[in-house]
Amino acid sequence: MSDWRFCPLCSTELETHDVGGLPRLICRARCGFVHWDNPAPVLAALVEHDGRILLARNHAWAAGAFGLITGFLERDEAPAAGVAREVREELGLETHAVTLIGVYPFARRHEVIIAYHVLANGEIRLNEELAEFRLIVPEKLKAWDFGTGLAVSDWLARRRVGCSRTGEITV
Repeated sequence: MSDWRFCPLCSTELETHDVGGLPRLICRARCGFVHWDNPAPVLAALVEHDGRILLARNHAWAAGAFGLITGFLERDEAPAAGVAREVREELGLETHAVTLIGVYPFARRHEVIIAYHVLANGEIRLNEELAEFRLIVPEKLKAWDFGTGLAVSDWLARRRVGCSRTGEITV
């Protein structure tokens, strides 16, 4: 549950009520505000560049920690267009194919990850968010067991046997 205490519309104290079977913060003054506390949609790009997978390290991350290219979905933006925008903004690359890998809950960060395999070309130019990158042949790529690592696992499984980590074919 969120740490919100006051209504952003009328400044009245919020109280917890059951709404649709889930606890929600609602304005005591009944101005109509409900804090739904929904997870944020995050786009993730497993970028393939010249046959290798690009992993990047954010400046805020520990040395040696690399991951997929990620960013928030913007209002009125189609997810596939958004992931192409993130690749262009963070890497300076142009996207020429985007394929959905899957959608993954990431409760620890209160996010839902929408992950894509992206074929991109051009010269890699990191933006100010990223410290460094690595290009890895797909055969050497290893998944991690949280967040975007689940998408890496599914992508690798499909490359090997044509199905997902759970054994289901996902579209």
